[in-house]
Amino acid sequence: MEAAAEGLWGLADEFEKKGEIGKAVKCLEAICQSHASFLPIVEVKTRLRIATLLLRHSHNVNHAKSHLERSQLLLNSIPSCFDLKCRTYSLLSQCYHLVGAIPPQKQILYKALHLTSAAAPDVSAKLWCCNFNSQLANALIIEGDYQNSISTLESGYVSATQICYPELQMFFVASILHVRLLMQWDDQTANEVERALQRCNQVWETMPSDRRAHCMGLLFYNELLHIFYRLRVSDYKNAVKHVDKLDAAMKQDSKSRGQLTRFTTTTTTSAGNDSLEPTYFGNAKRALQDKLFLAPPPINGEWLPKSAVYALVDLMVIIFGRPKGNFKECDKRIQSGIHIIKEELIRLGITDDVREVDLQHSAIWMAGVYLMLLMQFLENKVAVELTRSEFLEAQEALVQMKNWFIRFPTILQACESIIEMLRGQYSHSVGCYNEAAFHYVEAAKITESKSMQIMCQAYAAISYFCIGDAESSSQALDLIGPVYRMKDSFVGVREEASILFAYGLLLMKQQDLQEART
Repeated sequence: MEAAAEGLWGLADEFEKKGEIGKAVKCLEAICQSHASFLPIVEVKTRLRIATLLLRHSHNVNHAKSHLERSQLLLNSIPSCFDLKCRTYSLLSQCYHLVGAIPPQKQILYKALHLTSAAAPDVSAKLWCCNFNSQLANALIIEGDYQNSISTLESGYVSATQICYPELQMFFVASILHVRLLMQWDDQTANEVERALQRCNQVWETMPSDRRAHCMGLLFYNELLHIFYRLRVSDYKNAVKHVDKLDAAMKQDSKSRGQLTRFTTTTTTSAGNDSLEPTYFGNAKRALQDKLFLAPPPINGEWLPKSAVYALVDLMVIIFGRPKGNFKECDKRIQSGIHIIKEELIRLGITDDVREVDLQHSAIWMAGVYLMLLMQFLENKVAVELTRSEFLEAQEALVQMKNWFIRFPTILQACESIIEMLRGQYSHSVGCYNEAAFHYVEAAKITESKSMQIMCQAYAAISYFCIGDAESSSQALDLIGPVYRMKDSFVGVREEASILFAYGLLLMKQQDLQEART
């Protein structure tokens, strides 16, 4: 019977090479549905291959999950097969992640980690331990359990250190920095973030230069995290060098990729609509050169698809180009970024008539990534156009943001306050100060971000000052007074500068010109 199974495996391989995925799956399922008795290990291998095909070439996550759950039951009765068990646990965890079943995902990962801890401490076991710790940390982040997520990543770092694998060490320390940046900051955690940042620098510098050159995914991940940190503490001077470094790397890679594309165009053919990348990478066909791997096998994960990472780099160039008045370059990057993102949304099935309720669960996360990026580009377009007094262009971009929010209200929930703030900025720019103050106050009510609340209160106070009557000045004082007394606790200088400016206007209104000057 094993010969029959091998024959069907070979036939499935041929169908997969031809892009006939449905036929390949049927060949493999014939083994599982056969009345003849196959060895359990044959059935496990077959179900693993079916699940891999389904995840790689379709949205049918539940079907893949069923095969993996059956494989897990079969493996319970087999004392050995360490690698098969690890592969099954890893894929099953990914399936649970895709359907949003975090508790069973955590359960299977804890079981997998127990398996690796009981195995011989060789390289294979440590690599799988890294894989499972990485997935578990991600599940804990989804639940908002940042502290345990960091502990899990530290365990992964220990395993990577034990096998002297600097790329994996860098992956884990960068992931820890990422989680630190996600957490609510205070005086104590700010120090932890700074330490995590320095640790990334130390690990990166210890990697041989020839190995760093092959870690483009880690380079972009690490540098972007440094930029996010510098933006958060308003250290724009030191952030710029990281932006320039990434922009140069992106241009070089795009140039190399263009040469490779021209070389391979005549030697490759499209596999058609059946060819879809694994759902956990976004359900979009992308060649190897279009990926930015963060870690080697068996992790093989990306932080974001290359198109999203490159869009982020463009976004950083825009953010740092705006204050310098580089509007021509900003325009070019905004148009390019929006075009790329809309193409990716179409590949995810998001066309003009699609709304949030129409999305498949497995596509929600990746759709959210691109939608949030799109809103960031539109937000910067509004800011650029208002700076240039191009009010019609700013209004059109603002309307686009509102329309996207109406279609995807849950995914873009965090953007609601930003839209209100931008409506306030637009209203203030055209002289509608009452309306501007209203939108700023609403934005402050909606958001849970302390930084955003402070900024909106400062903006609202300035609009009230511009109205000029006694009642409006009193309202401005009510907004500014409480936050001015808290100014020394702000992490970023941007919030402090906004409050100081607004408070200075208040003092001018009160004819305290000397104090206002300071």
